[in-house]
Amino acid sequence: MLIEKSAIEIAKEIKERKLSALEVCETFYNHCKEENQKTNALIRLDERALEKAKLIDEGKVTSGELLGVPIVVKDNFCIKGRETSACSKILEGFVSPYTAHCIERLEKQGAIVIAQSNMDEFAMGSSNETSAYGPCKNPIDLTRVPGGSSGGSAAAVAQKMAPISVGSDTGGSIRQPASFCGVTGIKPTYGAVSRYGMIAFASSLDQAGPLARNVNDAALALKIMIGKDVRDSTNIDFDFKSHKETKNKKYKVGIIKEFFESDLQPEIKNGLDNMLKMFKDKGWEVVEVEIPHTRFAIPVYYLIAASEASSNLSRYDGIRYGLRDINIDDGRSVNELKEFYKLTRSRGLGNEVKRRILLGTFALSAGYYDEFYIKACRVRRLIFDDFQKAFQKCDHIVGPVTTHTAFKINEKNDDPIKMYNNDILTVPASLSGLPCMSLPMGKDDLGLPFGAQIISPQFEDSKMIEFASQVEQLFVEGGQI
Repeated sequence: MLIEKSAIEIAKEIKERKLSALEVCETFYNHCKEENQKTNALIRLDERALEKAKLIDEGKVTSGELLGVPIVVKDNFCIKGRETSACSKILEGFVSPYTAHCIERLEKQGAIVIAQSNMDEFAMGSSNETSAYGPCKNPIDLTRVPGGSSGGSAAAVAQKMAPISVGSDTGGSIRQPASFCGVTGIKPTYGAVSRYGMIAFASSLDQAGPLARNVNDAALALKIMIGKDVRDSTNIDFDFKSHKETKNKKYKVGIIKEFFESDLQPEIKNGLDNMLKMFKDKGWEVVEVEIPHTRFAIPVYYLIAASEASSNLSRYDGIRYGLRDINIDDGRSVNELKEFYKLTRSRGLGNEVKRRILLGTFALSAGYYDEFYIKACRVRRLIFDDFQKAFQKCDHIVGPVTTHTAFKINEKNDDPIKMYNNDILTVPASLSGLPCMSLPMGKDDLGLPFGAQIISPQFEDSKMIEFASQVEQLFVEGGQI
């Protein structure tokens, strides 16, 4: 069945003329229309995709590692000539004049964008419930969330709407939904993928990455997305090599004591124990490492991320970007600039975005900047130093992605702190700028998937993927996935 094929298989068969690019594109396009009624994973289909596929069949586009492969892109990546809204009312109708650097690189390798995916508004959320387009549902259980903020991207891959999707990860927004939906998701080293054209949430944390159904497809997409871009001052030019099969390599695997002592769902705990047993049976050494400052990760993350969000979102004022034709409730036009700002932002932004702007503005205000923001940045450095010490003892660190499988829609909306704690196992690596990923590890008694998280040293993304390929094979052989 065509939608079951991997991205690598599709590209190969199109190059060999065994498959028509138009046939592939039409199949996935129609599948998107049908499946999206169930989950609301996509908010816009791109009808231009079929025309691009025709060019490949006509021989006008003949090369590319993803030739003719349909991809889904999260709605916070600009695509030239298409509306890009970050799933917020305040950006409704904004048509981008350019394409994000990482999407441009994928397109140059023959990938075809067929749709834009649902997400938490401005990537602020852990459940994909804050979207202006309504919540996305988990394809495994439609009463549950797919995770966030890249919930639509993860659900789209799980529903086989595309072999590859693009998401963004600030504090776990690729890894957590990948775990909840049973797919593979990668957050590369901070700075590896240019942020040019990605709508900013927290600039020192945001990073683009791929989601796919297997490690090889995700690795290929990441290899293409990584590249030097002078338009992003935080972008780092480093040599990312394609991973190699190293079946006989002996790894030293670290486990973080604090992660394994978390209040884990029993099935996840059992899955981790089975994983460690497989490692030892393989002859790999398992060592315990400590990241003592992880207990501060959640408050540090939300102080830093909210502060940067407060700054980044100040541009959405109704003049440069934002709602137009704002009227007071009785229909009168707004003449006062202050009133215009107030109405634009109160009507155009959702409750969670407002909450984080308020928190960030407070943390950056006079008298509190040193007490909160600067102190959070210092603790962030201590977390990074903890990881550096840990990697002196091991090659990679493994552990859970979340403490539980996907929760019910609306289950945590009345308690922001409960929602924020969803990120407790993912934010430490984000604060440290480390490459990390989630790959499927098993399912609970309800059939809900959960993932294993791999964290690796900075700039060792290719080694992380090499290791993940071996772990994935172990899970397949062990019947866990």
